[in-house]
Amino acid sequence: MSNAAPEIKPEVKVIKMYAAREEIYPREIDGRYARLRWIFVWLTQIVFYGLPWLQWNDRQAVLFDLGARKFYIFGLVLWPQDFIYLAALLIISAYLLFLATAIAGRVWCGYSCPQTVYTEIFMWIERKIEGTRSARMRLDKQPWTAQKFLKKSAKHLAWGVFALWTGFTFVGYFTPVLDLVGEVATLTFGPWEWFWILFYGFATYGNAGWLREQVCQYMCPYARFQSSMFDKDTLIVTYDERRGEPRGARSKKAGPQSSQGDCIDCSMCVQVCPTGIDIRKGLQYECIGCAACIDACNQVMDKVGAPRGLIRYSTENAMSKELPAAEVRRRAMRPRVLIYTAILGVIVTAVGTTLAMRTPLKVDVIRDRGALAREVEEGMIENVYRLQVMNTQEARRTYRITVSGIDTIGLAGEQTITLDPASSRAVPVRVRAAHGKGQPGSNRIFFEVRAVDQPDLHVKEKAVFFVPRN
Repeated sequence: MSNAAPEIKPEVKVIKMYAAREEIYPREIDGRYARLRWIFVWLTQIVFYGLPWLQWNDRQAVLFDLGARKFYIFGLVLWPQDFIYLAALLIISAYLLFLATAIAGRVWCGYSCPQTVYTEIFMWIERKIEGTRSARMRLDKQPWTAQKFLKKSAKHLAWGVFALWTGFTFVGYFTPVLDLVGEVATLTFGPWEWFWILFYGFATYGNAGWLREQVCQYMCPYARFQSSMFDKDTLIVTYDERRGEPRGARSKKAGPQSSQGDCIDCSMCVQVCPTGIDIRKGLQYECIGCAACIDACNQVMDKVGAPRGLIRYSTENAMSKELPAAEVRRRAMRPRVLIYTAILGVIVTAVGTTLAMRTPLKVDVIRDRGALAREVEEGMIENVYRLQVMNTQEARRTYRITVSGIDTIGLAGEQTITLDPASSRAVPVRVRAAHGKGQPGSNRIFFEVRAVDQPDLHVKEKAVFFVPRN
């Protein structure tokens, strides 16, 4: 027999580079901020789902008609040349977000972000079908039964119908929604409509039904760069550590001089959090500022007889320096906020002024490059142009075209045109001048298009009239 020692195998350690996601079951909560969130849910969704059905001047009030290259926004009609206004709208939205973030943190994320809004709606559907938080947790742990299958199927069916209706509404901003209704009845959607209804519906279903907090944590860039817009005077959801610690069970009979903190470590603030964080650990990038933990903590404080506000909206300076509310409000108007406000005011004023002074008539002059100039009857010199005339108003207009800049210059042929509402037309024009008038080569001339029934509505555009050299 061999007396050799048994071989010792090295211990194998498995290191996971990715932690599996733990399912979050947010508890339903009622309170001031929960009601405020639902107010914003209703407001945003009434606007989103209702706006395509509004009519304006016998057309859809808001329609981004990409095929016709026209954007209708109530009484305003924007053409490709007006793209600057859409760019300005994006800039205004960005500065509004910066301003709101500097003052109140991720208040946009907590109340109005589409991801938050649709997640709130999908969780409401889930609670109605599967029950409360504890009931959903028990259901997920149960083996598959007919009842579980029916509940899960009903939930996903409701999610799918809502998501498809959301996709349909989204496409209704680009294709007249009344036309879409007719296409639904006959299932005659074009490939463009099919793609975007299914794509947007699937995105809504996946983001609000399945991904939820992962969108805020991993996909949304705002969570990553928000810290650059925060400072110590930004309102954030905070836990009053001085008042709450040491945490633990607390009796109603405990007097105000008790060494025990007000936090009873009930974990309600964690249970109601849609991203599953513990706000007592301080500000975290996952926090979307929804204040669900504030509502939950206030209810607990009411039950144990402690004052509300253990978790509240406050600032880092207010918590560390114990600043009064008046000082917190004063510090809100700090240089960063004033700069954002000033820039936003300048941009809004400039865009508003430009829109108010916008001429609802556009003219582009394109000369015929096939022939720079030619001599016609009676020795006249003729140049040919094409005027692209756009009537951006929603009223039929008749315009008179005139030309000036050279002695004896004038138009040969029709001098008036009529355009339908919100339409454009290419108008070929022949311009003639007497021989010997103007300098050989290029001569500057001016086309003027003026509304017949509204003389103050006119546009003047320059062009070049070519006179042949002898």
